[in-house]
Amino acid sequence: MTGTDQLTPTKRRRRSVTLTTGCVLAGLVVLLALISFVWLPFDAEDTSGGRLAGPGDGHLLGTDKLGRDLFTQVMTGSRIAVEAGLGSVTVAAVIGIALGVLAAFAQGWIDDTLSAFLDILIAFPTLLLAMLIVAARSATLGSAVLAIGLAQSAVVARLVRILVKRVLAQDYITAARISGTSWPRTVLSHVLPNIWPTLVVNLALQFGLAVLAEAGLSYLGLGAPPPNASWGRMLQEAQATFTTAPAGALAPGILLVVLVIGVNLVADGLRDTLDPATRRRRA
Repeated sequence: MTGTDQLTPTKRRRRSVTLTTGCVLAGLVVLLALISFVWLPFDAEDTSGGRLAGPGDGHLLGTDKLGRDLFTQVMTGSRIAVEAGLGSVTVAAVIGIALGVLAAFAQGWIDDTLSAFLDILIAFPTLLLAMLIVAARSATLGSAVLAIGLAQSAVVARLVRILVKRVLAQDYITAARISGTSWPRTVLSHVLPNIWPTLVVNLALQFGLAVLAEAGLSYLGLGAPPPNASWGRMLQEAQATFTTAPAGALAPGILLVVLVIGVNLVADGLRDTLDPATRRRRA
């Protein structure tokens, strides 16, 4: 009997709750981001609400120190957070998978060089490496996404290298090569399908880290420039007025936590669902 068959209803229900809770939490922020593309309560640059006004007169959360609607700023920030997460993960996946597969097939000094290069990149904190890249370019959302994606690609590449080497050692890969299957087709037909469950979980975790990294860059003034309302920049601007208008810091801070926790719960649920080894080990 397999580990999956031995799962009790309680364990199945707990894993289902984890995945469902994560999808709900992350889905709420994603829904808010999608709505912001077609509707906002006020224009992002509208300062007619009065400085640090409380909730009322159509301002659900009040206004910031410039008189802008806070709920509008929060909605715009959710869009930037989702865009930063998806964009960074896409960059990390494309570069990381390519480098990881290349390193797994490489031999001798090429393998050693690639492995050392990845270790050096991983040794740098993601935020620090992203800061260096953004500082060398203009401070825009695109620069932040590129910087975070490049920083995360090393982590993805090392994971892919380990997973691919493990798959290449299997007998069915040898059989495929003996039958005349080319290496590109072997990778597409046998290698990638066997590593994608673990890879998807890792990319989900990288999404949450990318959101935090973008917020950190924006907090330092290296993210999306005004009038884009990144959550990190909102937190930085609300520091001085937290005691008089706490909503300016609480709203983006809470949503940032909700999104990251939601994505991590999704990753945990996906790991239990997609990874057979994990299912057997936890059974």
